[in-house]
Amino acid sequence: MTAPRLVLATHNAHKIGELRAILAPALPDLDADAVVGARDVGAAEPVEDGVTFAENALIKARALAAFTGLPAVADDSGLAVDVLGGSPGIFSARWAGRHGDDAANLALLVAQVADVPERHRGARFVCAAALVTPDGREVVETGTLEGTLAFAPRGERGFGYDPILVPAGETRTCAELTAGEKNAISHRGQAFRALAPAIVAALRG
Repeated sequence: MTAPRLVLATHNAHKIGELRAILAPALPDLDADAVVGARDVGAAEPVEDGVTFAENALIKARALAAFTGLPAVADDSGLAVDVLGGSPGIFSARWAGRHGDDAANLALLVAQVADVPERHRGARFVCAAALVTPDGREVVETGTLEGTLAFAPRGERGFGYDPILVPAGETRTCAELTAGEKNAISHRGQAFRALAPAIVAALRG
């Protein structure tokens, strides 16, 4: 097994797979085993007490780089709904009260906007992706996927709020897109593709 060379600050298996796929074109010589998640190295999740996506991404990446001595990549992302003043925002993963309960978070959001007419259902996924290296270098990139909220969840792919957001120019929700289609336009895809050159530089020294 290849020794880890890059650690992703997430315990979410969906995100690990998604981010590996996004990074693969830019890092064709990097073995899959060299890219691991925080759980693979026994790292605990730090307290995310930042007030922006960028701050929380840096908190996670800094903690993991310090714990492992390896370049660490983290993202913080969420759904910003216009009619809710940008919420759930940084609280997206715990909108219903318990962190990571996708079904409860989605159900609560659907209920909160149930009576909102289509013209006011603007929303976007936002992602900040951060790279922190053991020598203290820090790089942050962001990405945004604009769209509107469907009136009911649709689709079996993806995770989180994917079943409710219809990207601009699409009729399908993010959960109805293939992984390739979603990665090509997603907020996370944009942020990590922008970050990829800095990751390549960090890995190649």
